[in-house]
Amino acid sequence: MSKYKHIFFDLDHTLWDYDLNASKALSDLYEMHNLSALALFRKEEFTDVFFKVNHELWTLYDQNLIQRDDIRERRFVTVFEKLGAKAEQMPSNLEQEYIALAPTKPHTFDNAHKVLDYLSVNYELHMITNGFKEIQSVKLKNSGLEKYFDIVVTSETTRYRKPDKEIFELAMQRANASVEQSIMIGDNLEADIAGAINANMDHVWFNPSGVKTDVQIQHEIQNLIELKNIL
Repeated sequence: MSKYKHIFFDLDHTLWDYDLNASKALSDLYEMHNLSALALFRKEEFTDVFFKVNHELWTLYDQNLIQRDDIRERRFVTVFEKLGAKAEQMPSNLEQEYIALAPTKPHTFDNAHKVLDYLSVNYELHMITNGFKEIQSVKLKNSGLEKYFDIVVTSETTRYRKPDKEIFELAMQRANASVEQSIMIGDNLEADIAGAINANMDHVWFNPSGVKTDVQIQHEIQNLIELKNIL
């Protein structure tokens, strides 16, 4: 019988397929605003540059170097600059439209619902995310993941963000869970795994792309269904 009673999940890139959902939203916006008429960049280039810029900004956010509003103010401005477009060529409400559209996309990683159905029978499931409260709640609702989670702790509603050990300790406190009974599952080595280690919590690294690392990992999976072999 497993020693665990509480399982803490990350959301983006772990259960909710951020890249697929964002790609579909960006494709919709590219067509909606007829960005091909600029004759400056293709849809694929628009998407690729967005992911690079977005990753850089979120890394800075996770490191407490920028704030939420910085991401939203700088994201698409930087994308258009890198694509060789002028500021006036960017649709004025593009960031707001993206924020409204992307979270409504429902795509999850393979076997997400199947493994959550399996785990929810014997464990209490919770979430720790550096995402923003209102955005994450829309993602959870539209993807059908909302029903699985008792406690959802976001960096926005606390003073901390992963990998701060305090956000893990706060989540365990809210869930009435001890660290010995808890395990964290996430994709991000610098946020999810480093944070779990900081909090002395057991962890599973979700690594669907098979990325190599020198970090000492307790458990590693490439498909969520592999959690059945651990829990």
